[in-house]
Amino acid sequence: MKRPSPAPLAPGQESVWDYPRPPAVDRVDRRVIVAFGGVTVVDTRDVVRVRETSHPPVYYLKISDFVPGSLVDASGSSWCEFKGRAAYFDLVAGGRSAEGVGWTYPEPSRGYELLEGRVALYAGPMDSVTVDGETVIPQPGGFYGGWITHEVAGPFKGGPGSSGW
Repeated sequence: MKRPSPAPLAPGQESVWDYPRPPAVDRVDRRVIVAFGGVTVVDTRDVVRVRETSHPPVYYLKISDFVPGSLVDASGSSWCEFKGRAAYFDLVAGGRSAEGVGWTYPEPSRGYELLEGRVALYAGPMDSVTVDGETVIPQPGGFYGGWITHEVAGPFKGGPGSSGW
């Protein structure tokens, strides 16, 4: 499938089409707040993001920064050719639960060690997810977990017809 044309950039934006493959991982100075079940389950500035061509960034937060008991080990695993074996979490708070909405790399591959002890979350099932006060838009589709903010321009992989990008 033909690669789409990158969207024009607004001032201060970066294009996901300039992101590398294999993905890059870096610390960012951002405040991330996630609410679920009417509870703020994490409010942290200890944030790492993964940037990969055609994807909005995936934010990884320290597992120890979450409200105790809100992350529950879930069944299953998957494999990323770059980051290694992923394990999954359910999220439980305020009398609600969401299955398999978080993932972690317990023993990340070389080059991705910053992900150890961290979890990424799908934004869609959450009550709210903010990055520096801006409400996040979930990456299209149900497979990828990127968070779209005003800082990134697409088009973004995940929507219909984008599987071959």
